[in-house]
Amino acid sequence: MASYSLTQALTKNFLGQSPDWYKLTIVGFLILNPILVAATGPFFTGWVLILEFIFCLAMALKCYPLQPGGLLAIEAVILGLTSPHSVYHETEANFPVIMLLMFMVAGIYFLKELLLFTFTKILLTVRSKILLSLLFSLVAAVLSAFLDALTVTAVVITVAEGFYLVYHKIASGKQYLEEHDHTQDEQILELSREDLIEFRAFLRSLMMHAAVGTALGGVTTLVGEPQNLLIAKTVEWEFVEFFLRMAPVSMPVLVVGLLTCAALEKTRSFGFGTLLPENVRTILIGYDSNQTENRTNEDIARLIIQGITVIFLVIALGFHLAEVGVIGLCVIVLATAFNGITEEHRIGHAFEEALPFTALLVVFFGIVAVIHDQHLFSPVIDWVLTLEGKIQTSAFYLANGFLSMISDNVFVATVYITEVAKAFEQGTITRDQFDLLAIAINTGTNIPSVATPNGQAAFLFLLTSAIAPLIRLSYGQMVWMALPYTVTMSLTGLWAVWFLL
Repeated sequence: MASYSLTQALTKNFLGQSPDWYKLTIVGFLILNPILVAATGPFFTGWVLILEFIFCLAMALKCYPLQPGGLLAIEAVILGLTSPHSVYHETEANFPVIMLLMFMVAGIYFLKELLLFTFTKILLTVRSKILLSLLFSLVAAVLSAFLDALTVTAVVITVAEGFYLVYHKIASGKQYLEEHDHTQDEQILELSREDLIEFRAFLRSLMMHAAVGTALGGVTTLVGEPQNLLIAKTVEWEFVEFFLRMAPVSMPVLVVGLLTCAALEKTRSFGFGTLLPENVRTILIGYDSNQTENRTNEDIARLIIQGITVIFLVIALGFHLAEVGVIGLCVIVLATAFNGITEEHRIGHAFEEALPFTALLVVFFGIVAVIHDQHLFSPVIDWVLTLEGKIQTSAFYLANGFLSMISDNVFVATVYITEVAKAFEQGTITRDQFDLLAIAINTGTNIPSVATPNGQAAFLFLLTSAIAPLIRLSYGQMVWMALPYTVTMSLTGLWAVWFLL
């Protein structure tokens, strides 16, 4: 066993197994930032900090962003770019999202048998990749309009991980019930390696279609995204009015988004179009047959309870009977109490996926606090408010879209709708202008933000989930696969804002 000096041990332990060049880059950031504060001031340093944090997200497969991003956030507080109070305030303002991640994602974990059962049937029944992709995108859109994009993403992740685990285990020469580490490829049989590469590409495409689908549906209703509800409250729109106000923009974007989905699969471009390998299909059919043949009354009872829990989930979310996180906690209680899951360690496994991302999101709110305290977006906001008519509405759409690509769309929407409401109260803009700008803010923060994982929490959740490294879905890969969607959907949204509002 190699012996290290204390200095070597400290260096080796810093950010663990990350490459040396990555460690040096993070150290370079931490050294550079104090120098920039002294030389250029907090405003410029704040923008540099944002770029550094984006770098940490982009390198998520090299090192989970929580640690390097957390070091940057801690340094930002020490340098006075923000304060502990501001970080807490941003976190407190997003507490419903925190609860959602803590409890809803864990709740979905206890429904995975039913989800895998249902989606296996769909996957094996629908042989057309174009139709299957459209189905994933459309279902994600419809669900996101009434549920929450993070919840829908959690469902899709659970399904994809289930498919991957089944194939990886059998391709490693093991039986369905054997223990298996699906993060290691050493045991994969030589004949199955090419199929594994194609299967990863197949799952990547479905995951991205579904992720974009959550944005297509999320923009349409006041419960689709957190900022939608905030905007609706500010302009005093109810559910139906909100949907109708957004429809001139959201419906053309939905159609174009689905057409883009079909076109990408047809042309097999931007990483899409990979078919499900026949060998993989055979294994999944064998798994489904095995499950059917060996399904006991206890198994059927579990599926029934999970089905009832899903019905409760849809009704509770659809009628907003409680905060999403509280509903998620109810799902955990129902799905475990009636299925005999009472051991603490079995319940604890459900939280392993969500809590690291929850911690990362709080770190992200620290970066958002820097944006807020240093007024990094103020120049853009002030400039847009000086414009008039269609130019102003379109500029609001574009500005919100651009800033949402590099920041958090909930934060961007909050800043902009607050400034517009203030302008309306002061008589600077009319009620009609107020309504149009609210539409531009909502659609701008929801549609162009699909460009990067920064913009939407659902995309960031997917990037940092356990399935991402398994199917080789990196930050760059997500940006590349989202690019055609970003172009077609953003331009359609801009066209609709200019001609249809």
